[in-house]
Amino acid sequence: MSDLSQLIFGRLSWAAIPLHEPILLATFAGVVLGGIAVIALLTRFRLWTPLWRDWICSIDHKKIGIMYMVLGLVMLLRGFADAIMMRMQQAVAFGGEAGFLPPHHYDQIFTAHGVIMIFFVAMPLVTGLMNYLVPLQIGARDVAFPFLNNFSFWMTVGGAVLVMVSLFIGEFATTGWLAYPPLSGILQSPGVGVDYYLWALQVAGVGTTLSGINLIVTIIKMRAPGMKMMRMPVFTWTALCTNVLIVATFPILAGTLALLSLDRYVGTNFFTSDLGGNPMLYVNMIWIWGHPEVYILILPLFGVFSEVVSTFSRKRLFGYASMVYATVVITILSYLVWLHHFFTMGSGASVNSFFGITTMIISIPTGAKIFNWLFTMYRGRIKFELPMLWTVGFMVTFVIGGMTGVLLAVPAADFVLHNSLFLIAHFHNVIIGGVVFGIFAGINYWFPKAFGYKLDEFWGKVSFWFWLVGFWVAFTPLYILGLMGVTRRMSQFDDPSLQIWFQVAAVGAGLIAIGIGAFLMQLLVSYLKRDQLRDVTGDPWGGRTLEWATASPPADYNFAFTPVVHDSDAWHDMKQRGAQRPTTGFKPIHMPKNTAAGFVIAMLATAMGFALIWHMWLVAGISFLAMLAASIIHTFNYDRDFHIPADDVTRSEDARTAALAAA
Repeated sequence: MSDLSQLIFGRLSWAAIPLHEPILLATFAGVVLGGIAVIALLTRFRLWTPLWRDWICSIDHKKIGIMYMVLGLVMLLRGFADAIMMRMQQAVAFGGEAGFLPPHHYDQIFTAHGVIMIFFVAMPLVTGLMNYLVPLQIGARDVAFPFLNNFSFWMTVGGAVLVMVSLFIGEFATTGWLAYPPLSGILQSPGVGVDYYLWALQVAGVGTTLSGINLIVTIIKMRAPGMKMMRMPVFTWTALCTNVLIVATFPILAGTLALLSLDRYVGTNFFTSDLGGNPMLYVNMIWIWGHPEVYILILPLFGVFSEVVSTFSRKRLFGYASMVYATVVITILSYLVWLHHFFTMGSGASVNSFFGITTMIISIPTGAKIFNWLFTMYRGRIKFELPMLWTVGFMVTFVIGGMTGVLLAVPAADFVLHNSLFLIAHFHNVIIGGVVFGIFAGINYWFPKAFGYKLDEFWGKVSFWFWLVGFWVAFTPLYILGLMGVTRRMSQFDDPSLQIWFQVAAVGAGLIAIGIGAFLMQLLVSYLKRDQLRDVTGDPWGGRTLEWATASPPADYNFAFTPVVHDSDAWHDMKQRGAQRPTTGFKPIHMPKNTAAGFVIAMLATAMGFALIWHMWLVAGISFLAMLAASIIHTFNYDRDFHIPADDVTRSEDARTAALAAA
């Protein structure tokens, strides 16, 4: 009997539930109560059927884009909770005081913080923007592979679920967000933490890779007539380059994690320190994924800033061609800089010099973009709406972060600053200043397109100023501490003279918390005032690209007739030439059908990941076979599309004509 229970339950037992951790128990209670409340509301308002039919099974790129954004914002709250706990711990743990987090728990928190913020906050938010906007900007009705889009999203959710489950069953890795061996090897980390890390990233990585393939094909093959490559909106260009990087790099991540899994499960020696293994091989492989990854995150936001600056300066983007070339150059060069993450490895002066120089060179196209935005603003009639505020905040913050990056690109300086808090400050400087500010600019800019009403300006400004000031209060002390030689990833310190800097940083984190609270308040207030903030034109800002030619929110089919493009600012060009919307002659529109297959297969993959983490071999085998069966059954589903009747199209277009006339 014990053999059977071993096959079914593996390492899983009651001891895996952390009953001795009061912080985790309180979190668990909060999650359970929140879950019960959500279930009660869904039942009370009879929302289960529409939730399943219109969202979970949806293959509409717009709904999937919104779900990605919701996932990213929910995970932001979890990742930020980790950040606040670290800041509080470091502010009090001095002079023999151990603080409130034991070292083992603190190590899990900084690992989870990094993993969640990169893989389950930044990636879903960026992917959500691309998913929503790319088909609209190129005049398409959906992405190239609609089912794959749904499957990709639920695989990403599956990875996020595994990370969240590690909070309450077992533990998470204590290795840092990139899990370097030998620390992540089976000898130093015999528990389930690293296995949670490996399988969460593998499951989510499949989703990201497939989503990348999907968007590349969409952009290459589905552009409206007349939209040549050099007439694509800059956001679509940055999305194309980002997805090329995703398809080129995420398989490397998958291979690297697979080799580490073999070391842990099968006893191979790829990354061990003896028997022919080499831990530095892992470090090289993880960073040749990891450095392109930061450009995967930032490039689409460069596209967002280009759209925002052009719209709110009321003029064409300065240097469109140079913007495109700069994006492509960054895409290529991002592959030639990975070694700057470990100058101290001992590769020698010539190798370090090469990577130091390439790192400085990659800052040139980035700088060119900054100047293009400044020249676009020059003599423009600038309107400081919320998206423009976030853009200006980005330009100031990101430029300083970029300069500290160039400083770290000097190998001699890096030898001093490597693994110090200076590095942490630099990284957050470009990720918060670039990615997070860009996401907020994008949300404020395209929210009326997605939901039909603008976001409240007062709470948006409160959020912006608390984020901007809070960021600098939180991270300036870390730059100073880094220059003083203070190491990162420490849960307590001996030198009491350092404490004041950590206390200032904790205040900064508190200000950012108010900024996040103000953003949630902005969403709530805007919803309550939605009738006052309503936009019926579909073009509240005077936009320049095709997504503003549709209703807000757009119809399921996006465009009743495929638009014809004559200019890179296609919609602005149409308005200038007085193009009229067709109001008659609508035909049935061919669209893909919703399906539950993506959700089912992804949840089976998640179950398999959980089983492999706990060595539940029987459960893993059954879920693998079920996943295979579900995939095969789906291939026999030939009923995958339908036609929206011409009458429905006419009705929806007539309603839009009436709304435009009333406006």
